[in-house]
Amino acid sequence: MSDVRQDRSHRLRRMTGRDPHEAHRTATPLELLYDLTLVVAFSLAGSQFAHALVEDHVVQGLLGFAVAMIAITLAWINFSWFASAYDTDDAFMRLATLVQMVGVLVMALGLHDVFEGFEHGEFDNAVLVAGYVTMRLSMVVLWARAARHDPSRRATCLAYARGISVVQVFWVVTALDLLPVPAQIALALVLFAVEFGGTIWIETHFPSTPWHPHHIAERYGLLAIITFGEVILGTTTAIEAVVAEEGWSAEAAVIALAGVSLAVGLWWCYFTVPYGEALRGSNAKSMVFGFGHVLLYAAIAATGAGLHAAAYLLEHHSELDTAQTVLTMAVPVGLFVVVLFVLFHVMFPGRDPLHVWLLAGTLVVLVAAWLLASGGASMTVSLAVLMLAPWVTVVGFELRGHRHLTEVVGRG
Repeated sequence: MSDVRQDRSHRLRRMTGRDPHEAHRTATPLELLYDLTLVVAFSLAGSQFAHALVEDHVVQGLLGFAVAMIAITLAWINFSWFASAYDTDDAFMRLATLVQMVGVLVMALGLHDVFEGFEHGEFDNAVLVAGYVTMRLSMVVLWARAARHDPSRRATCLAYARGISVVQVFWVVTALDLLPVPAQIALALVLFAVEFGGTIWIETHFPSTPWHPHHIAERYGLLAIITFGEVILGTTTAIEAVVAEEGWSAEAAVIALAGVSLAVGLWWCYFTVPYGEALRGSNAKSMVFGFGHVLLYAAIAATGAGLHAAAYLLEHHSELDTAQTVLTMAVPVGLFVVVLFVLFHVMFPGRDPLHVWLLAGTLVVLVAAWLLASGGASMTVSLAVLMLAPWVTVVGFELRGHRHLTEVVGRG
């Protein structure tokens, strides 16, 4: 009985590394709880971006959205890969995750200042940096603890701990208003590049941590589902705008169908790729997979922001016209599909002419939706066409693409 009680306790355990071939490895309840904070962060980033778009502050909105999405996802990525390798589910790990969650929420609360600051020619990132540094310092402690308990990968863990620590000092500098705004932004870009590049350098020059390929694929898939929730939220907002203006109507029904179809189509495209199979074969591919998702998540969240912008237009609270509003959705949908195909070809090398046709077909649908809006078609009609874009890939995969995928996975 005492052994059972000990196994069920959350006493401190050594971070010696988990088995990367562990059977039935899945996301833990704690990881799922942690991801809920990303729901808040993505939602606030999307709503702030939509607000900037409808006020025709496109460049400022893009800057704020880019900073928000990179900061949120980069910190999540480092924690998720660490947890895949070293999660002990002891009290220390749980409390460190709590600190991570607090950091995400603080970052989310700082997004308004970032977006508003860009609109006034400032880079007001103090609260955002406070949350980001909180998350990253939690990682420093975790990496230091793993370095102590896992001698075979001590150099790797210490490289992460030292690198993250140094970078955080410079993040604090960006938040202290010691530099002109252009210099602040330039330094932030350099620091993001160092964060990305440092991870790649460590993973290619030191012993790799024992992360689990299928666990990582599941974690990324779960965050993708959370991000798809932004598309559903944007759809709901657009429907509310129509109902408030005209009551329940055929137009509201079409918008509901279009928004949900867009979300399901993008989801279907994403989950056609067996990422776990590809991650088993190459550490280099894992870097492309890991950081390529920053663009994927941003594209999905931006699609939701575009639907928010459509709601503002329908409420007559937007500086954009219908064609410009359609672009706020068409561009991120196009980016999503392009990045998805690039990831596929990096992770499963080989040429398939079908992919060229699917990409071309998707772009044709997106351009058609924009041309319709430019020609005077309503937002409802334009959305009804736009929703077909991801389904080009879905239909192509179901008719033929699945056979090619089976072949390349088999060769791998």
